[in-house]
Amino acid sequence: MILSQLQSFKENSEKITCLTAYDASFAKLFDECGVDVILVGDSLGNVIQGSKNTLSVTMQDMIYHTQAAAKGVQNALLIADMPYQSYTNAEQTLKNAECLMSAGAHMIKFEGGSEYEASFKLLQANNIPVCGHLGLQPQSIVEMGGYKVQGKDEQSAQRILKDAKMLESWGVKTIVLECVPAKLASKISKAISIPTIGIGAGVGCDGQVLVSYDMLGINTGYLPKFVKNFLTGNDSIESAVNDYINSVKSQNFPNDEYSY
Repeated sequence: MILSQLQSFKENSEKITCLTAYDASFAKLFDECGVDVILVGDSLGNVIQGSKNTLSVTMQDMIYHTQAAAKGVQNALLIADMPYQSYTNAEQTLKNAECLMSAGAHMIKFEGGSEYEASFKLLQANNIPVCGHLGLQPQSIVEMGGYKVQGKDEQSAQRILKDAKMLESWGVKTIVLECVPAKLASKISKAISIPTIGIGAGVGCDGQVLVSYDMLGINTGYLPKFVKNFLTGNDSIESAVNDYINSVKSQNFPNDEYSY
């Protein structure tokens, strides 16, 4: 997939499907099923490495898993996460983003808003496509006081909306909205021209993403409200992925049960 296709999904009101993958085999399966976007997420810290959060994931981890996943992708857009402490200043951000692009990513993603203005602008100037990430930011769970829904009060909701508009103005191509109320996510999605991809953000986003291990019922403990096990009722991983794609495209997922 080319970037212009991602934009055309929004313009044509077709929902975008995204799943995480960390190796060639899962990436190939998801790609062949027709998943639009594959994210090499720093969630590998949880589901691959067994950590309680994503903070221990390194650039070398992300480069390794991006290289692996890229070998399985023929059609999907491949996005790679910038891990914790890999974008503390604009120059470092550019250097690490270039490493992930060289590893096979088509776009990089990192968390945060206006505080990273210089980084967003430098990546734009160097023609590196960026996916933003607002709302709950797993790399900032200590500051946020844990995994909590963001944007529930008017002040924080306005801050997220303002950041989304700023990111759009700085050339960001798409934004992940995580764990925000469905009404807020829908409002943001209508207020900006670039696509939004939600996780725990309701059906009003332009697309949806889930951690693949979660949506297949493979996990080491607590699952957030927004996770649905698509393997239940299906006889293979492939059929579960197809079920997920169809459910997102038809706007049957996420319903109120899986939203805030």
